[in-house]
Amino acid sequence: MIRATTTILAIALLLMGIDAVAAQPPRVQEGLASFYGAGFEGRKTASGERFHRNDLTAAHPGYPGGTVLKVTNVENSRSVRVRVTDRGPAKPQRRKGVIIDLSRAAARRLRFTDQGRARVRVEVVKMGHEPR
Repeated sequence: MIRATTTILAIALLLMGIDAVAAQPPRVQEGLASFYGAGFEGRKTASGERFHRNDLTAAHPGYPGGTVLKVTNVENSRSVRVRVTDRGPAKPQRRKGVIIDLSRAAARRLRFTDQGRARVRVEVVKMGHEPR
């Protein structure tokens, strides 16, 4: 019964133009992480903040701004906490399995800057809220 209700809710949200993933993001996800290129330095993010590659920040399509996430590289078990400040990755990247874009500082801590991408586990530490 709960599963049917959840499915009906997801369909209703999609019909209203609301992405069900964005409406109810999972508390834990696994997929690929990438990191922002140097060309994004200083640009405004969805939160209105300027992006700085040396900050521990991330872009995620479903978690609200201000959410603190623990991101763990599943290959080497290294983890880092980041704050969501932007939307992303772009849809073409999401179709390739990328679930989060990280700042270069976060990617360095996870030790995947040479590879460009890493398989990660993303866990919510503290749910944020969108700026109004």
